[in-house]
Parts: sequence; C-alpha cells; structure tokens
Amino acid sequence: MAGPFEGEAGVRGHRHLDLDLLDDAEALATADPGGMLRATASSGAQVRESAALAAEANLGSIADEGRPRAVVVAGVGTAARTGEILATVAGARCPVPVLAHRSAGIPGWVGAGDVVIAVSASGRSPEALAAAEAASRRGARLVAIGAPDSELQSMAERARAPFIPVPRRAPARASLWALTVPVLLAARTLGLVKVNEADLAETATRLDMDADRCRPALESFVNPAKALALDLANSIPVIWGSSSLATLAARRFADTLSSNARYPAVAGALGEAGRGRVGLLDGVYGGLTEAGRDIFADPGESDEDVTRLRLVLLRDGGLSDDTDDQGEPLAVEERRADAVQALAERRGVRVSVVTAEGASPLERLASLVAVPDFASMYLGLAHGLDPMAVPAVSEMKELSRHERA
Repeated sequence: MAGPFEGEAGVRGHRHLDLDLLDDAEALATADPGGMLRATASSGAQVRESAALAAEANLGSIADEGRPRAVVVAGVGTAARTGEILATVAGARCPVPVLAHRSAGIPGWVGAGDVVIAVSASGRSPEALAAAEAASRRGARLVAIGAPDSELQSMAERARAPFIPVPRRAPARASLWALTVPVLLAARTLGLVKVNEADLAETATRLDMDADRCRPALESFVNPAKALALDLANSIPVIWGSSSLATLAARRFADTLSSNARYPAVAGALGEAGRGRVGLLDGVYGGLTEAGRDIFADPGESDEDVTRLRLVLLRDGGLSDDTDDQGEPLAVEERRADAVQALAERRGVRVSVVTAEGASPLERLASLVAVPDFASMYLGLAHGLDPMAVPAVSEMKELSRHERA
C-alpha cells in the first residue's frame, strides 16, 4: 500500500511538488487560506506593537528588589524559544543565569530571589499557567506574557504581577517576535540585556525588508525564500549554525520545517557537527561511493529520484559573544563553516548558505530567521499543504485531553 509518497515508501518516492505554484501569487493566496504568509510578513509590525504594549505595562515594579538571582522563562514551543533568544542575545556577559523551562511548574530551586517570565501565546498553556502559579506561591517575581483576557492574565492580576498582552492573530510559531520583544524588555528592566530602541527599530526594519524580498508576488529567481524552498524540495535538511545566534536560528528553522512543511530536519551547531554529526555526509542519504553513485541506488535510477541530504549553513560572522576580547570574529568558526561546506560538496551534498546581516545581535538573528520562515511555508504550499493547519498537532491535543479525562 502506498504511503504519503508515491512509489517506494520513504527514501525514493517523492510527494508531488508543484513548482509552478510558487510563482503564481493568486494560487499561493488560495493555498494559504489561513494567511500564514501574511502573518509572517507582519513580524516587523509585531516588534513595534509589542514594544509599545510592553511600555504600557508596569515592568518597573520587577526591578524594585534589584537584580535577581536567576531568570526562568517558562513555556513550550515558540514560547520557550523566547527564553533561548534572551539567553543568546544577553550572551556570556549576562550577570545571572537565564533558563528556558519547558516543563510544567518551575525548578525546585526557584524562590523569592528569582524572576519567572511565563509566556503563552494563547494565555492558557498548562506549562505557563503552572509556572505562574508556582512563582506566585513561592514569592518569586512574576511577569506574564500572552493573549489578553486569558487565564494567564487573570492569574497575573491576582498575583499583582505585570502582564503584557500579545494579541492572538496567528499560531504561536508565526508570533515569535510578538512574544520575544516583551521578554527582552522585561530583562532589560532588570539590567540583564542591552536592547535599546534603536536595536528594536533596526530589527523591525530588517524584518520588513526581508518580508518584502520574500513576498508572494516576487518570482523564485529573485525571491530568496522561494529559492531556498526549491533547494530543500524532496530532501532531508541538515541545518547547522556557525555561532550561538545562528544555531538558535537553525533550531527555529527545523521547527518551522516540521510544522509548516512537514519535513524532518537535523539542526544544531557546527561545533556539534564536527564531533560526530558530520558523519551524516557519508551516510545513506548523503554519501556517494568513490564511483560517484549511491550504493543503494537501483540500476537505471537517476540521482534526481533519490532523497538526499541538503545542508543549510547559517553563518554569523558579525560581532557577538562568539568573538574575542577585541570584538574580532572568531576565525575558528568561519574556518569550520568553510570546512563543512567543502566536505559536503566533495560528497555531492548540495549546500545552501544564509548569512547574517545587521549590527546588533537581535537584528542579525532576525536576518537568519526571516528567510527560512518564509521558505518553510513556500515548501509546504508547493507540496499542497496548508501551513496554518497541522492536523497531527490538533489530534494530539485532543488525544491528550481524552487521556487526562
């Protein structure tokens, strides 16, 4: 019985890919009834709106007791990713530990000397609610971020804690920047991260520019997101980042590929790759024999019919915490990226490169996230998938509710 891929299940058959769809703006709009492309194009506006909403919240109250012992950002999925963004943007010079916590509740060591930031796009995730309740009970300072008029807001009001509303207009994965900015500004209030208004403005402008470059009406040969989607078509993406920022973006890309395009992906840091994962290039999906043929290929089968790895390198050579004391980029990371690219190309594994742009860490992160976000949606749409609706996610939530009942 044939599976979701035509022909042999898995490795060799490919699901239908409508390449013409990508250059038909009207067809793309029809294929994206939930407006995920439009929601992602609003990322720059999300930065501006969330900054304004955070400014209206009483964040100053969390600084009254001085610098905390630690900061815990509690949530799941994209909400937890905001904690990783805070830790990465704050960098090694951050004076206190920052933990992205994905389980219900909070770690046992959290107490009155700590700050808990509970994040939930819906305002009702069990993990964020349990974290907010535990923080209040233990006397930790609390900041809550999520949908207005939600259970999370009610909990924050009962605890007399700041609440920053994030209007819910799209799934959490399309609201990354709306959720991230309040987390960063709460940390700035505590003196833990240097993110000023210019950084936010430049990041918003960068996201606007990339949304314009990746807009549906722009054809594939001049649209970097569509070009990247075509590069990844019918492949197994392996995404490696050359710095802490780039690695964070790589993991974000793997998330969006899974949800928007239903593609499996391997993601991580180049340092990890050099300690074993680079062996994927010699594996079943990547390696070629010395004769230049896949050892598992059927006679007469063309290489184009075989699913192979596609390496995506996210390169960040700008100023960041991955630099020496003089602020010069660490040459070892750039050499490692060059080496991995050379290894892949020698083995016939094709490589796509996305390079960070911008001055501040936040802007460079935005430049590494924006194009891949759009690429994941274009790839899903080309396969006839609606990036807004992920049936397996909805079904899993329903099954989980039945199991708890």
